[in-house]
Amino acid sequence: MEGKEFREMCGGLKRLEDPSDANLIRESVADMRFFKIIEKKLKVLARSTPEDKYMLVTGLKDLQAVVAVTGDGTNDAPALKKADVGFAMNSGTNVAKEASDIVLIDDNFASIITAVRWGRSIYDNVRKFLQFQLTVNIVAIFILFLGGVVVKEPPITTV
Repeated sequence: MEGKEFREMCGGLKRLEDPSDANLIRESVADMRFFKIIEKKLKVLARSTPEDKYMLVTGLKDLQAVVAVTGDGTNDAPALKKADVGFAMNSGTNVAKEASDIVLIDDNFASIITAVRWGRSIYDNVRKFLQFQLTVNIVAIFILFLGGVVVKEPPITTV
């Protein structure tokens, strides 16, 4: 879908103020038409303005979705900051680079795929390591407790 069509169908953003905290102001998609657009399985938003990107990120975050955004200009910084993962291009402005989480050195879309693969691999490895450590430590504590209570002598010593 192109940005102009998306903008016309959405209806813009609305500001929500939290009565319990006067300093907390957040934005939400103003119209239910946004949710109908997303139900149609919107995958790519082409020729979009920075405001379109920000509106899309805000709406998807309202739906509890994980959002990744690419950008290279100063105006893309709010969307890059609000997204779960922001990808900035190396040829972009310093404002975009600072607002993003990942800076792509070669400005190639294939680099995004590579970054996601590496991220998932690291996440899986950390998860497996923590699962292994927790399992081993819980079993060791159980054996020490059982040995101390039943045998009255610790089965594992420091040596």
